[in-house]
Amino acid sequence: MGPSPELNRRFAIAGRLGFADMPGGFTVARVTTAFAEATIAVQGAHVMTYQPAGQAPLIWLSRRAKFAPGKSIRGGVPVCWPWFGPHAANPQFPAHGFARTVPWRLVAAAELPDGRVRVSFELIPSAANRVQWPHDAVVRNSITVGQELEVELATTNTGRAPFELGQALHAYFEVGDIRRATVTGLEGCDYLDKMDGGKRKRQAGPIAFAAETDRIYLGTRGCCSIVDPALERSILVTSTGSRSTVVWNPWLGKAEKMGDFGPDGYLDMVCVETANAAADVIQLAPGATHVMTTQYRLVAAQGA
Repeated sequence: MGPSPELNRRFAIAGRLGFADMPGGFTVARVTTAFAEATIAVQGAHVMTYQPAGQAPLIWLSRRAKFAPGKSIRGGVPVCWPWFGPHAANPQFPAHGFARTVPWRLVAAAELPDGRVRVSFELIPSAANRVQWPHDAVVRNSITVGQELEVELATTNTGRAPFELGQALHAYFEVGDIRRATVTGLEGCDYLDKMDGGKRKRQAGPIAFAAETDRIYLGTRGCCSIVDPALERSILVTSTGSRSTVVWNPWLGKAEKMGDFGPDGYLDMVCVETANAAADVIQLAPGATHVMTTQYRLVAAQGA
């Protein structure tokens, strides 16, 4: 028996929040509100799905996603922490840090007065994690499900020395056809083009997709939109405490090599990630807390 009976005893909210154990020892929270439904994996405090009432899903989850302890989930909103991308000194350490593949502890759950539901998790410290990142910190990820999905990642330096913090909320969004979708709001921003050796470039016009795309936009303003003609909608992405925005789609060649993606998976997703990465990492002083938030909202169907 998994941990869901105890979680239900302590945190369940009738008709709003419950917990279930999936095969393979994977536990999920299921949230239902008048506004939307969501599922959240306890491992990684990882939002797996989010679907506004009466709408197509906003958050994409691969049909071939694998759910196993210690393995990352393809899709949802993985928490990349405490570094983004490859580790600066040790390539053997996992890309994007360890937070998305290790246990978190549920510490709070509540139905808010306006009908939204908020759940909060804390990263469980371990000796194995400390080998990779030898700093003292308390990390909390709070997820609020309502008319919009809000994710708040808070890091407190509880040690005696400053440390460098890289992070991202690696959100996968569902689109009708990536070949027709665009991302707006990043016009004029410089970006590092990982498909061109990390060269620094400047964005001119909306971002369109016709090949593998992997870019870190620097000094971003905390607001952009995914314009999706195929589903006749736009998704507004807003953030605070974030200096970077990462835009990614693997396209056909890379998707075919991913066992948890599927050859056509790239057509109906795009990642737009709220981040502090590359030159925009955070220097966190002892006793200080950095809070990064992101909100995802269906603005309106196009033409509505």
